[in-house]
Amino acid sequence: MHKVQDLRVWQNAMQLAVEVYKCTEQLPQEERFGLLSQVRRSAVSICSNIAEGAGRNSNGEFVQFLGMANGSAYELQTQIELLKRLEYLDEATKLKLVDNIDEIQKMLFKLMKALKNKNEV
Repeated sequence: MHKVQDLRVWQNAMQLAVEVYKCTEQLPQEERFGLLSQVRRSAVSICSNIAEGAGRNSNGEFVQFLGMANGSAYELQTQIELLKRLEYLDEATKLKLVDNIDEIQKMLFKLMKALKNKNEV
């Protein structure tokens, strides 16, 4: 088991979720149960999967959950692009969010690789 609060990738994913919530507060009412809900769920899923994996009994299980977190990051990236194309987000906000997602994806990849290498030793 890993202490999730000490993982920088989890800290960054938590901050990303907060940013997503803040930048989607002004979405139109008709999106409240559609795209808004989906975007927020994807953002929360990243940090939640990291946390769930950290609490598992093996590095292999942790890697599985990190993979799911990465999938949620790709899903969020697509939804952010859609929000921009629908003109619900400005370019600067989109770029900031996508840069944060990219950084988290790199961190996830490095952590997965390190955990896999640990299993091989």
